[in-house]
Amino acid sequence: MSINEKISALRDAMRSHGFDAVIISGSDPHQSEYVADCWQDRRWISGFTGSAGIVVITLDQAGLWTDSRYFLQAEEELSDSEMVMHKQINQFEPEHLLWIKNQLQSGAKVAIDGKDFSRSQVLSMQKNLGEADINLVYHTDPISEIWLDRPSLPDNPIYEHAVMYAGESRADKLHRIRRKMDELGADFILLSALDDIAWTLNLRGSDVECNPVFISYLLIGKNRASLYVDKIKVPANVAKSLAADEVEIKAYTDLISDFNQLPEMYKMMVDPQICNNAVYSAINCKILEAPSPAKYFKAEKNDTEISHIKHVMAKDGAALANAFYWLEQQLDSGKTFTEFEFSEKINQFRSEQPLHIGESFSSIIGYQSNGAVIHYRPDEQKSKTISKEGILLCDSGGQYLDGTTDITRTIALSPPSQEQKSAFTAVLRGMIALGKSIFPEGTTGGQLDILARQFLWQQGLNYGHGTGHGVGFFLNVHEPPQGFTAGYSERSKTVQKPGMLTSNEPGFYKDGQYGIRIENLIVAKKHPKYENFLCFEDVTLYPIDISMIDENAMTASDKAWLNQYHQKCFNAIEPLLSEPVKSWFKWKCRPMN
Repeated sequence: MSINEKISALRDAMRSHGFDAVIISGSDPHQSEYVADCWQDRRWISGFTGSAGIVVITLDQAGLWTDSRYFLQAEEELSDSEMVMHKQINQFEPEHLLWIKNQLQSGAKVAIDGKDFSRSQVLSMQKNLGEADINLVYHTDPISEIWLDRPSLPDNPIYEHAVMYAGESRADKLHRIRRKMDELGADFILLSALDDIAWTLNLRGSDVECNPVFISYLLIGKNRASLYVDKIKVPANVAKSLAADEVEIKAYTDLISDFNQLPEMYKMMVDPQICNNAVYSAINCKILEAPSPAKYFKAEKNDTEISHIKHVMAKDGAALANAFYWLEQQLDSGKTFTEFEFSEKINQFRSEQPLHIGESFSSIIGYQSNGAVIHYRPDEQKSKTISKEGILLCDSGGQYLDGTTDITRTIALSPPSQEQKSAFTAVLRGMIALGKSIFPEGTTGGQLDILARQFLWQQGLNYGHGTGHGVGFFLNVHEPPQGFTAGYSERSKTVQKPGMLTSNEPGFYKDGQYGIRIENLIVAKKHPKYENFLCFEDVTLYPIDISMIDENAMTASDKAWLNQYHQKCFNAIEPLLSEPVKSWFKWKCRPMN
């Protein structure tokens, strides 16, 4: 069916149930940002492939709300259907609900699939829509009525993530979580987020593209734990290892029936921001609402993880050096290739590195005007041909057993304009300022965000996305809770603590012309001199394109940082390269005068 035919079929189903609107989140029962194919409801009904957005369909209108990262992408992907793109000004506000209240009359019914929304989201929607006397119906799944060939749940095998990489045993992680349970007087805790479960159990999977997680729930009791997962996914050696730590395997589909039978005397810790409404409603015992401790524990990387991260950044930088050398050699010889082909080449060079598993996200290779499409993903059939002119934005990352990488570099393929150099330098100086910052304990990401924007603001420029997100350790490349953002969100409110690994990625985008972004991953640590203060260490290793810099706009301090950083990159990566890439790379790491 075409998108319009799917919308029409959904409206027929809506009329049969008496629904006036349907809201589709694009998430899954685990509140994941990236979801398995079987839960791609938003993409199926709208054609929009981005990772963030809300679809609302009424009996006569259809719309997608998404933030500035996806404005250009959404306009293109929705152009062949009746679906209208609504620009979400505040990424964290439910602007679609205001639209619904303006469109529907008192007494109207709005339907959602309660499995795809958290308990907190449902309560918030009920309150918001209730102000207009609009009813929310959440015990329904209207998309499944018309999506007849919906893919089945993935059955990919689970595997162990060795303690030599994780730095902490499964038993010790369970013990830490149980201590938190004891503090709050809980008998059980439910973990719903897939990365929380993978981290806690030192297990990994491949159920979601680029994210090494597996579909499951984890119920932890005082002495035993139950992993609700499709049993076909658990190899005998993994089951034996789990049993040794008192973790039993139960069927994924048994969770709700088990929860219905829990004795009322027990207390279960549940994170209402993550637990979906259908599961929450099934819990028969007393509920103690509290944030998932695993989310915060895994955000603070231990010394073993940080040591591996620094090592993985060197080999990742070597892969990029080989890829960018290949790019320049091809262009110098008069050859051209597409954005998609270059993304494949980057992945090829990464795959040659030890312990490589795959991409940490689909590479964003934006040539010229496509660089302004913030989360652009080159299509094999439609991507631009790269030639020896203009600028190229490359945002990519790898998953390795010993860490996750995410790096953006913007390079010039011909002499850049003064306008481009000015914007690039403002972006670079902002990245340096945030990375060099010294701040007291208790400082949040929202307080630090302005450091990365200040030089762009001085030119009347800005960017519409957050400055940074948490990054997992051989886990999701977007990992809550911390980050840098100007909005009022979890990222902005979370305090930076030692061991937190966060991206630092300011940018500037000129629609229809070019995009600029520079990204390093930085790890928070205690300041070596000032008590009760923290600072950051840049762990990403790859040089900045000096030809893009307006040297007159750089201070002596900026230049000193860049020169020291380039020397650090050279020392770490050069031993991993072969000639003639070595000589070429030495020039890329040259100091600025």
